[in-house]
Amino acid sequence: MRDDGTLDDQYGLDGSADRSDDTPSTDQSTACAEASTARGSLRTRFGALMNPLSARPGRTKMAVATGAVCCLGMVGGFSQIGARPAGDTPNPAASAEVAQRAALDAASRGLTRESTAPATPSAAPSASPSATAKPKPKAKPKPRRIVPVAGLDQTQMNNAKKIVQAGREMGVPRRGLVIAVATAMQESTLLNYASAVLPESQNYPHQAIGWDHDSVGLFQQRPSSGWGSVEELMDPEYATKAFLSALEEIPGWQDLPLTVAAQAVQVSAFPDAYAQHEWRANTVVKEILG
Repeated sequence: MRDDGTLDDQYGLDGSADRSDDTPSTDQSTACAEASTARGSLRTRFGALMNPLSARPGRTKMAVATGAVCCLGMVGGFSQIGARPAGDTPNPAASAEVAQRAALDAASRGLTRESTAPATPSAAPSASPSATAKPKPKAKPKPRRIVPVAGLDQTQMNNAKKIVQAGREMGVPRRGLVIAVATAMQESTLLNYASAVLPESQNYPHQAIGWDHDSVGLFQQRPSSGWGSVEELMDPEYATKAFLSALEEIPGWQDLPLTVAAQAVQVSAFPDAYAQHEWRANTVVKEILG
């Protein structure tokens, strides 16, 4: 209160702190009235902007209060977001979760986002069907070693085997094989002979050399008698087939005594010599045929 009895308006635009003591009281009253009128007009306009209903009579004060509260709430909210109270430590778990979400969100907007579509499985090379397992061919049995029998050595036994094999190729019955082996036992002791009279015969594989004219081979057949060439008669297979072919031309040869059948082919100077080898020839053929 001034000395002139006028009260200062502490809410006026020009408070007592801003005035000098020499301002006339009349001017102060006029300024206070104008300031009051301006504040009322401002409140009315602000309330009308915040809520159209505040323009109605009796609601101006409520609208102004409501708008002020909303503004204060927004300001408080921004201040809380921007500043953190002292002593408030961040939650590491929450920070990690926020960072993870931020990373996922950034990836979802990135231009280089990897496709999440399931990858199309590449066509695996089709395994070629395994070939049907063929049964392994049975191993051929090794030729049975013919053990020498009847007092023969291995060379003699091998020659007897060649005689039997050649006869079987011709289909000659067992009786003919025994006659052929017995004849070779008598003529050459089952050795492939060359002839000293025929030097050519020594050019072929042989196991002995004889002097009986031009007789050669297992059956001592003579080239000069038309049995064949020297080369042919030095071959045990050819010599055997030549003998058996001549034997089969003799009528009833299977029913003849061995020595008679052999002599009919060989025409030997000792016609009865073949008989002594019959039992041994049977033993050898039996061993070879198994």
